[in-house]
Formats: sequence, C-alpha cells, structure tokens
Amino acid sequence: MSTKFNSKKRFKADTLGALVLCLLTAGAVAAPAHKAVRKAAPVAATAAAATALAYAGRGDAMQLADEIAARRDLPADWVRAQLSEARNLPVVTRLMTPAGKTFVKNWTVYRSRFIDPVRIRAGVQFWQANGQALARAEQQFGVPAEIIVGIIGVETIYGRNMGNFRVMDALATLALDFPPAHPRAQARTDYFRGELEQVLVTARRTGSDPFALRGSYAGAMGLGQFMPTSWDRYAVDFDGDGRIDLFNSAADAIGSVANYFVGHGWKPGLPTAFTVDMRAQDENLATLLAPDINPTFTAAQMAERGVRVLGAENYERPLALIELKNGSSGPTEYIAGTENFYAITRYNWSAFYALSVIELGREVHEAYLASQMASASKN
Repeated sequence: MSTKFNSKKRFKADTLGALVLCLLTAGAVAAPAHKAVRKAAPVAATAAAATALAYAGRGDAMQLADEIAARRDLPADWVRAQLSEARNLPVVTRLMTPAGKTFVKNWTVYRSRFIDPVRIRAGVQFWQANGQALARAEQQFGVPAEIIVGIIGVETIYGRNMGNFRVMDALATLALDFPPAHPRAQARTDYFRGELEQVLVTARRTGSDPFALRGSYAGAMGLGQFMPTSWDRYAVDFDGDGRIDLFNSAADAIGSVANYFVGHGWKPGLPTAFTVDMRAQDENLATLLAPDINPTFTAAQMAERGVRVLGAENYERPLALIELKNGSSGPTEYIAGTENFYAITRYNWSAFYALSVIELGREVHEAYLASQMASASKN
C-alpha cells in the first residue's frame, strides 16, 4: 500500500503572551556591546520567581560558578554574583520530569497540535511581512523559505509564544537540579550547564544583563527558540543593523534559522522526504527501521527489502525509513527521509517534529500563494 505524506487535523492554538528583551550579542556576525536594561517580568513569572529559592546559599552552585569562571577566564566574584541571584524554579523541574505512564506515539494527534488554521493564518501574515528576507535567505543559504517558516511557526507561532521564564533561572535550575529520575539525567545536566555557561560568557562579553533574557522553561529564546550556544554559533545579523536580535527582528531570526541548518548539514536542492509503497514485513522491516532517523539505505536497497520509494528512481543518496505510528486511531504510516529531513531533526530529535515543520511550511506556502493570487485578481 502507498502511505500518505499529508494528513490534516486541527487544534485550538495556544496564544500565550510573551514579554521578551533583546540580547545584543556576537554570534556568527559580531555585534557591538550594549548595556541591557531590566524590565518587569510577566506577572506569572514574577510570582514564580518570588516563591522560588535563590541559589546564593547553595555550595554546589558556588562551586559551579568557580568552575565556569576558571574554565572561561571570567571574574569569579562576578559569576558567583550572577548565580547567587538565580532562583530555583520547581515548575521547570516538573516540566522536565518523565511522565509516570507510558507515552503512546500518535502522529495524527501530534500533527494536529501544529497544523491548524490559526498557525497557517499567522504564517501567511509572517510571509507577507517578511517575503524579501525569506527569499534572500533561501538564495543565500539554500534553505527553502517554507522550511524556515515551518520552524518559526512550530516553535513560537511566529513570535506569539516565545516564553516568559527568566533564562538564568531556568538554566540554573536545570544545571543544578535536573530531575534524577530522567533516563539521561547526567547527560542533560552537563548539557544545561554548558548552556548556562554560554549565557554568562555572552553577558560578560557584551556588557548585557543575563537576567533580562526571557525564554522557554528549557532556556530557548526568540522567534526560532535558539539555545544560548546555538545563538552564539549560528545567529546572524540578517537585517544589517549592526546587532543580532532574535526576539524582535524577523529578518535576523530568518537568516539565523537558515544558517543553523547549513551548520547542521543542509544540502541545497535535496528534497526532505519521499512517499513510499510499503510492503516490508518482519525482519526486512526491522532492518530498515534499525537506524531510526539516520539516512542509511539507498532507494535500491530499500526496494530489495520491500519498500519502493516513489519518485526516487534516480535518487542515489542515503535514505531513512521513517515510521509514523498512530496508536489505536489508525494504521502506521511510513515515509523515506533524506539527509535534509535528518537536518531538520537537529533542531528537535523527532521525526514527528520534522514532518510537522515540513507540512506546516507547505500549508502556509500554499495559503500564501493563494492569498497573492486573490490579491492580484482584485487589482
């Protein structure tokens, strides 16, 4: 049977407000140093911070401060002062704690969270407002505009939901109190310590206030939800104003998302995925699924095991058989992901996520073209 590459569901989008401030930093393009001005946090975030415990009295926090200072040649007193002001947020720990019950994967339900009329309309408005920057990014980086639009739409509904946690609080909590029940607790602790370290390094270098930053409970920031190390490595000044602002500059966010993909192996001109005619079973299916999302097999090798990749007769690059389970609500679907599909998963290690980005971008693109035609017919 031939599996589909499209399905349509709806959900009522979350439109949480977000108060965010600009981090003026040096990433892939240098930015001048500026002194950040602190502003009041949203009421909910302020209330959470008020009831949270500061890390000032924690010996392990001060030890981490000293380690960061020594490793990155920062003033130890300054690093200690920053971590002393950071607060433990129990809500962040709860959000990172593994759920007690077994999670059943369901592509149809997952998709419905991101491909819906609210996001599509917001995406069309975003494209209309930023068409030139999207076209320039596609030309310069080789990343299709609809992929960039898909990322920003899935991540923040085009800036509507960028998060209102103080990034320093979120990262300090995850660096010092990551839930031990998590199956990868130590690895995740090490990761978030690196992200916390980067915030401090950037703040010291630019003369900015690390506590001015607002983001997700995991410390991601801006329209494209860049983690601090990604901001440092891949963010670009795409609007040419001499500074990098992923909170308020859609152009900077667009160029930075495209640059991120280039840095993670995006190959201009390659498709992201192919539909398949699925006949593989048992051992053949298990073999094809074993590499997960890593492109491993050629189309010919997949055909030998019962999966015909449609439209890939002359495609010789590696592919991954992507399994899209639907739980009890429907049959499992399959597609063949390319190296560019894999590149999208570098943003979030999930085939569901990558396909949502692809399909949202496509839906927005089609709606945008329809709006352009409708506008032209009126003139």
